[in-house]
Amino acid sequence: MFKLFFLEIYRLVYISILTSILFFCTTVNTYSQSKELKWSTDGNSYYSLQKNEIVQITLPENESRVLVSNDQLKPEGSSNSLKISYFTVSEDQQKILLFTKTKKVWRLNTRGDYWVYDLNNKSLSQLGKTLPSSSLMFAKFSPNCESVAYVCNNNIYAENLKTNEIEALTTNGSNTLINGTFDWVYEEEFFCRDGFRWSPDSRSIAFWQIDAKSIKKFFMINNTDSVYSQIIPVEYPKAGEKPSSCKVGVVSIQDKKIRWLEIPGDPDQNYIVRMEFIPATDNILVQQLNRKQNLSRLYICESSEHSKIFYEETDDAWIDLYQPGNTYSIGYTNKFIWLNGNKGILWPSEKDGWRHFYQLTFDNKPEKLITKGNFDVIELKYTDELNGYLYYIASPENATQKYLYRCKLNGNGKSELISPQTMKGTHDYSFSPNGKFALHSFSNHYTKPSREFLYMPDNIPLNEKESILSNLQSLEEKPAVEFFKIKTEENTEMDAWMIKPHDFNPEMKYPVVFYVYSEPASATVTDVYGNAQNFLYAGDMSEDGYIQISIDNRGTPVPKGRAWRKSIYKKIGQLNIKDQAMAAKEIFKWDFVDKERIAVWGWSGGGTATLNLMFQYPDMYKTGVAIAPLSDLRLYDNIYQERYMGLPQENPQDYIYGSPVTHAGNLEGKLLLVHGTGDDNVHFQNSEILVNELIKHGKIFQFMPYPNRTHNISEGPGTFEHLVKLYTLFIRENCPPGGKNK
Repeated sequence: MFKLFFLEIYRLVYISILTSILFFCTTVNTYSQSKELKWSTDGNSYYSLQKNEIVQITLPENESRVLVSNDQLKPEGSSNSLKISYFTVSEDQQKILLFTKTKKVWRLNTRGDYWVYDLNNKSLSQLGKTLPSSSLMFAKFSPNCESVAYVCNNNIYAENLKTNEIEALTTNGSNTLINGTFDWVYEEEFFCRDGFRWSPDSRSIAFWQIDAKSIKKFFMINNTDSVYSQIIPVEYPKAGEKPSSCKVGVVSIQDKKIRWLEIPGDPDQNYIVRMEFIPATDNILVQQLNRKQNLSRLYICESSEHSKIFYEETDDAWIDLYQPGNTYSIGYTNKFIWLNGNKGILWPSEKDGWRHFYQLTFDNKPEKLITKGNFDVIELKYTDELNGYLYYIASPENATQKYLYRCKLNGNGKSELISPQTMKGTHDYSFSPNGKFALHSFSNHYTKPSREFLYMPDNIPLNEKESILSNLQSLEEKPAVEFFKIKTEENTEMDAWMIKPHDFNPEMKYPVVFYVYSEPASATVTDVYGNAQNFLYAGDMSEDGYIQISIDNRGTPVPKGRAWRKSIYKKIGQLNIKDQAMAAKEIFKWDFVDKERIAVWGWSGGGTATLNLMFQYPDMYKTGVAIAPLSDLRLYDNIYQERYMGLPQENPQDYIYGSPVTHAGNLEGKLLLVHGTGDDNVHFQNSEILVNELIKHGKIFQFMPYPNRTHNISEGPGTFEHLVKLYTLFIRENCPPGGKNK
């Protein structure tokens, strides 16, 4: 479940924070997509979009040359250049695929026009000319670079780049029968968007087909754009409703015949979350999750359509779908990590209590544990088979930070820290395909983000003068955020951050504003620059005299082991709320905290937590702002809710007790409820149901519906400025700032 002050910098902070913390996954702008690093095939250079020109930068010299200029982006007969939102380079590095005139589908701008620029003959040609404008999705070159395939109106097409002949490979696509892409819930919860794969020989395409005909429609009402209201239907499976039916087909480019993979299990009660051709073969590897998501099976599907189980794993709670890389990229897809000349895969598992990587081979040899120890692998970064190393992000000593480590691929020996020991905070790396270079980024709560190119594996900057370490002093600011640990009376220790007032005087007492999220989709206590920025407050909270605090309770996805993360199973709205309240109880013991001026706020899952804290602990939390909250756990989608809560048919009381609406009659403090009526994620229905319950109990509160706004509440002129003003006035009026005498 995911998800500015009036200056532009605050807008950017707003987007960044929403990207990382909203558990109901929000929109990421096209700008961020265009900034992804794209390495060349040989790994000795990378491509970049700069001022609407595609540039290639060669390393280590850092020499750049323009591959496609603005003038070369002018279609024949046009005086205007195409405005590029995203691009990919063909495997042979001779053609560039350009994405322009993009439109948002659900979360991202995944629909638009595609063009191909040929670097050899300097020609620019549009794909899908006979198809509607801005209707193509997920275009990608075939392995032999002779064709491009794409999705249009839920059908798959292939276009020959020499003849420009367009072939419809499927023709039965509709709003509910979806070929080559996914429905709302697959995209939202599995990050599945690009739903087809070229075969290694470029002769066929494997694709998902989602049949959502039996999924009930949720109807939203648009009352603002015409004299008569407009009904907006969304196929949306709520918790307890069966999933969309899903199957995988392989279509021949030559004759358009489709063979369907025989994957065991009821397609209405299982999910297919990962699918790829095994390199250099016609066989396909598929990952299937059962509906409860506590059973994962890998199937090898052979060309004869026969499928056999390759690997199976269960968990008493749920099995996380490991998703490396930038899941908010339009080019993102759930991929397998191939090993041993494509004779096996790297596979993450929490079976020993920690998230580690194992080596699985297709010849049925025993699995091999590669990363070892009482720590979690946060993310895999690079597999160096030539030299026998695995590079990954972890943080064994501090769950709020991230560092690069490496270990032997054979599982022998100890892990080795690669990130500089003197740079405490959050590190990230993008390795070149040949492993010779890496783009290294770093920040912490008092160091502005910076990046550098490194020689790997020695971790030496290409340019010492421009290195992060050489410029660290100019990047550092006076620390305002304090990280600390809080231990409850139940002996649960949690990480937290705090910002004290600028003129803090321990002889006075101050109001506290808690920022919460608390669910399994995201953490709030991370040592990165700007993480503690309150992007909704018009001004400086610490300057105005507020203490700001955020706490990561049990169940948040931090690297503290399986038991920590999965303790929340079937207990959302219970365990996380109790942890937050018990931590606050310890904080209330500090004599500089004014227990009569305690506020809490959050967005999406944080809004849900805000409601539960105010309703379940009304004597503690005096003021609350709940934005786009879920009021009844049964009203959210089945993939997310059933993963963490089980099926509501089997444990209904857990759903009931964890829902804020159950406890609404306990409200005593001041509550501001905010929701967009056009929210296709956490439906406006949630707030309407809660409003009814609060009215029934005679509770007085403030309610701000934003007409036809989505989960972001950012559409329309003046919307976000209004929300900032609303939030700020409410906090200041009901939880007055400043120190008071004890």
